[in-house]
This record gives sequence, structure tokens and C-alpha cells, in this order.
Amino acid sequence: MAKYELKLPQMGESVAEATLTSWLKEIGDTIEMDEAVFEVATDKVDSEVPCEYEGKLVKKLFDVDDVVKVGDVVAIIETDADDIDAEADEVEEVVADEAVDTAKELEAQMNTVQESVADASEDYADSDRFYSPLVKNIAKEEGVSLEELDTIPGTGKDGRVTKNDILEYVSAKKKQPAQSIVAPKTPAKEKEVSGEVATAPKPASTPTPVAIKDGDEIIPLSRMGKLIAKHMTDSVATSAHVQSFIEVDVTNVVAWRNKVKDAFQKREGEKLTFTPIFMEAVAMAIKKYPLINISVDGDAVVKKKNINLGMAAALPDGNLIVPVIKNADQLNLVGMAKTVNDLANRARANQLKPDEIKDGTYTVTNIGSFGSVFGTPIINQPQVGILALGAIRKIPSVIETPEGDLIGIRSKMYLSHSYDHRVVNGALGGMFVKAVADYLESWDVNREI
Repeated sequence: MAKYELKLPQMGESVAEATLTSWLKEIGDTIEMDEAVFEVATDKVDSEVPCEYEGKLVKKLFDVDDVVKVGDVVAIIETDADDIDAEADEVEEVVADEAVDTAKELEAQMNTVQESVADASEDYADSDRFYSPLVKNIAKEEGVSLEELDTIPGTGKDGRVTKNDILEYVSAKKKQPAQSIVAPKTPAKEKEVSGEVATAPKPASTPTPVAIKDGDEIIPLSRMGKLIAKHMTDSVATSAHVQSFIEVDVTNVVAWRNKVKDAFQKREGEKLTFTPIFMEAVAMAIKKYPLINISVDGDAVVKKKNINLGMAAALPDGNLIVPVIKNADQLNLVGMAKTVNDLANRARANQLKPDEIKDGTYTVTNIGSFGSVFGTPIINQPQVGILALGAIRKIPSVIETPEGDLIGIRSKMYLSHSYDHRVVNGALGGMFVKAVADYLESWDVNREI
């Protein structure tokens, strides 16, 4: 009998962990090849994790609601297969050996800490305030003088300085090395420091409390809602968002689609929406301006080889998911339409696979489906751009002809391009969205599909 480690697979680009939401098998249950064993959830997708071998579940290493990191062993499967890695045959023994080694390492670390704390307790003896050995040790390690230590306000019992108090002080001091950062003078003992006014590090900003009145309903954020909220705020904090807007005349696109959509559905068994047309236009524009298809890695830029378009899709619960059309520039319009419909349908049914929501290089979101004319979408990290498609509206417009200008009814929409101004300047951002517009406005009404 061999044992197989069932690990949490990669769940998507920039996803490092997931929450285990349910076990689909119990210890002792038989598992078929590719049968799901447990379910996990991230901010991008809920997914079942299958087993690659036939066998029996013999051990669970995580409970429901535990956070699991990508690559962690979640379960042990006992199988009759003989060709599994020899390391898996000894998984329980390896885990036991690692536990012993870890215990020894922790014991050695504890001895070291105890010795350092004992040494540190001999310092700062001239102070009138009481400091615990741990606080003294941190002060010694961080180079905090007794004069500085005496000025730190304590939040512990009887005004004692706690571990958190000194760590916050040290953190603030490191962030502002050019300034003399000294905590406010305590009422019990005032000191003048280097002839300068003592200033405290600014506390972290906290959200303004919300007043709750009778009749107000409190609706907790869902797990996915919390993760999306964090992903959005992190993106705003990371990228310098700027926007470019352009109005597009899509009269020819609308007329062409209305002409071919019935025949297309009869022939292909698929609806022809506007989305694959827009995706084709974006893919062509990226080929013309490949520096939109990048990510920032520290002080370098990573130019992506593949054009993988994220397609933001609304879920029934109001949340959002972004399935990815891989190598979008290599698809013809029929293939694009089939891929768009398939991903959208399975997204709404919560049937996307982890691989189908990762490796996106640029994102498109259709805000026009909700009636919005234009918007300012937030970049989907680690990408550097996102395009919002506004609603198509019939509006009176000036039509230029060789015989003169006329007023007519045209189908128009706005494209809203948000991009990361750290690496995409206004010229590139504007030229890219203009290329998308030019592609749509030059649409051939006689195009065959």
C-alpha cells in the first residue's frame, strides 16, 4: 500500500491561500480517480479539489474554515498504486520526524531567548519605571536608549510599557529615520530629549464608527465579499490609477450583429453577443501596443508573451468573478463567442476550474449591461490596465459626408480605460483605447462568420 499527499493546487495568479469550506469525503471513504475530496474558496472562485489516484481517505490535516496555503498537504490518500513517489510512502513517518526536529529547534530557540532575556534584564537598571525582561530585550536589540524608553507611554497595567507599545514605537522610528521620533512625555516623568520637542508616532488610521439606529439592518459581508474588498483596496494602494475615455460609433457593429445573429445561433448553437466582438478588438489593440500587456515586478516590467483576457462576470449573489480567455488573439470570432459563452455560463453556475481564473494579463468589464454609460474600474492586480464597456445608446450625432454634415441617429458607447500610471503614460493609455475604438468603427458590415 502506498500513501499519496493531496495538496492544495495553485488557485490562480496572486492567490496564495484558500479557505477549506467543506469535506466531500470522510475518513475511510473510497475515492475514485479525479473524484472531488474537498471544497475550497478564494476571492476569485469556489472550487472542488479532485484526487489524481484511486484510494481511500485515511487522514485529514485541516478542518472546515481553516485557511490553507497553496502547496500544503490537506489529506492523505491510501492507494494500491506502486508508482507513487517513494516519499509519499513514508509520509506519516516523515511528518513525525519533522515534528521531532521542529520540537528540538523550538527548544533551542527558547533557550536562546531565555538567555538573551536574562542578559537584557540587567540593562536599564537606572530607570524609575518598571520594564519587563522582554521589553528590555527588544529595546536592547533595537537600539532604544533608556532616555527614549522612559518617554514611551505604556498601555499596560499601571502604565507599564508592553511588548506592543515598544514594537509600535520601533516601527514608527524605522519609517521616519530622518526625524527625531520620541514618544510623548509621560505624566509620571517628563524629560527633554536632545533639546527637541518630543513627538509621538502617528497612530494608524481607524475607520469612523458607524452609528446604528433602531430599524437598521446589519448584513455581514460574505467571505468572498471580504476578500474582494481587500483585493480592491490593495489595488488602489498599489497602482497610480488614471483613466482615459473615448466615445465610439458602433453603428456598423450593431447592424452587422443584428443581421447575422439568428443564422449564427442556428448554425453554431450559440448566441452571438457583443462581448466576443469587443474582446477581439481588445486583443488586436494589445498586439499593436504590447506594453499594455505587462506587469510590474519591483523595479522591472514583465512583458507578457500571451494575451490572456480576463472577462469580468457578475454572479447571482452580486459578487464578481473574472474567468480568463487564454491566447485570445489566436481565436477567430466563432471560437471567441463559444469561449465567452462557456466561461460566462459556468461562472454563473459556480463551475469554473482554478486554471480558468488565473494568468490573466488584461481585463475587460461590461458595465453597460447594467445601464452605466461609463465608469472608472479598478485594476485587477498584477495587471496594469482594465477596460470598461459602457452601454450602447442611440443618440443624435453629426455625420460627416463628402456632401456636407448631417444629423442622424447613431449607436454609440463610451470606452473607459483605467491604467497604472507608474508604467503606462497618458500617451500609451490613450493610443491603446483609441486603437480599440478604431477597430470597432471600421467594422466591415459584409464580414462573413
